[in-house]
Order: sequence, then C-alpha cells, then structure tokens
Amino acid sequence: MAKIIFITGASRGFGKAWAEALLKRGDKVAATARDTSSLNDLKEKYGNAVLPLQLDVHDRTAAFSAIQQAYKHFGRIDVVINNAGYGLQGAIEETTEEQARKQMETNFFGLLWVTQAALPVMREQKNGHIIQVSSFLGHATLPTLGLYNASKFAVEGLSETLAAEVKPFGIKISLVEPNGYATEFWGGSSYAQTEHTPLYDPLREAIQNTVKPEHFGKMEATNVALLKLIDSPNPPLRLFMGKIAYPVVKQVYEQRLAEWEAWNDVAIAAHG
Repeated sequence: MAKIIFITGASRGFGKAWAEALLKRGDKVAATARDTSSLNDLKEKYGNAVLPLQLDVHDRTAAFSAIQQAYKHFGRIDVVINNAGYGLQGAIEETTEEQARKQMETNFFGLLWVTQAALPVMREQKNGHIIQVSSFLGHATLPTLGLYNASKFAVEGLSETLAAEVKPFGIKISLVEPNGYATEFWGGSSYAQTEHTPLYDPLREAIQNTVKPEHFGKMEATNVALLKLIDSPNPPLRLFMGKIAYPVVKQVYEQRLAEWEAWNDVAIAAHG
C-alpha cells in the first residue's frame, strides 16, 4: 500500500532526492517549499501523486494549514519528514542576533511547528512516523558552526522527549543524523555565513584543511536508508547516515564519560 509522506524543504538537497525516491516507488508526497515553482519538475513527472504546497516553516499558522491541506487531499498522513533547514557558518562571537535567531527559527522552531501540526492528525489515526532531520553535529561539535550545532542539539532533545510522550498514541519518532554530504548546505541557499573577523581566520583555515569535499557522502546513497527507515515496523530513534558519524560520535561519548567519571567524586559531594 502506498504511503502518504509530508516533506518540508523538498525543493533541493535531501528533500528533493527523498521525494523523488518515494514517488518513484509509488508513494504519494505532499512536498513543501517556500517557492512551489521549484517543485514543478516533480509535478510534471509524477502528476497527482505530488501535492506541491507553499510553506515557510517560520510561520506556525502556515505549518498547521499545510498539514491540514495534505490531510484533506490524501485522507491521511503516514510519515512527516522535517527536512527544512540550513547551515550558518561563523564563529559564535561573529554571529549577529538576527543570524542567531534565524538559525534557530528555521532549524528548531520550524521543525517544532510542523511537528505540532502533525501530531493531532496522527493521534486520531492512531499511527504515524515523524522523521526529524538532525545531524551528527547534534552530538559532536565543529568550531565555526556553533549556532548550527545548537539548533541540532535542540532538535535531539526535543525529539527524544517527544518519542516518549507520543508512544502511547502509536506515533513513532526517528532522528536522521547525516554526516557531511555534498548538498547545498555547503553552498547556495542552504548555506549562510557571518561577517568574518581576522581573529578566527586561523581556526577557519585549520577546519578547511581538515574537512574536504572528497570526504562527503553521496546524497543519492541515502535514499535506500531512508526507505528502510520508513518501511521498518520498529524504526530506531536515531539513525546515522554516512560512515563518518559513528566513529566520531563514539569518540565524543567516550571522552565525555571519561571526564564525568574523573569528576564524579566532586559531583557526588555536590549532592549534599
């Protein structure tokens, strides 16, 4: 039976690739974008299997409206993929208030609004699967991506809590945590930069010498993983995508555990 999928940020990157992979196998997709003309090729190719919807995820009311439009059009929503987001590159000190707020509004609050809109529909259905596109940088951090890191750490905490809250209603939550991929995150409209100051240039140069495009994964290779996640009767709360994420995050947690253990006597004494 064809699944009904609601995807945000479907105009490019993971969203576009995943929408096409789902449509190709016979699923139906409500595809959202700020500019629906970017979805014309999907509509022309897949016809009525695609419902293009205009959505700026910053707008909570619009998020609720888009979910309701998709629900009324298709009769149900099996899966929501919260994919809309972008990366802000720059040192924390360099980041303006406007840039910081916009990063959180898109990557965290936009995801929250769509999630809140979908929950009543899925609760009434007594089933549903919400897939939150996070990042392995929701566990590890990379200097000069501080606000992006913060937004993904927030998504991780929200989604883990949500999974426990909605389990009694038959709703599943999964966090997809890609490592670096050759998407527009590293350029184009999915990428933004602060105004750089020379103070942090040595750090930027060191990162550029370490993080190379040839290390990035191939975006099309994620399609199979996403389809397996959607089709699983018991999907995981967290799924890395790519070969870099697991060893990096494993090392991060080993270091954290070692530090917590080293300071545990101080922690216990602080209990009183």
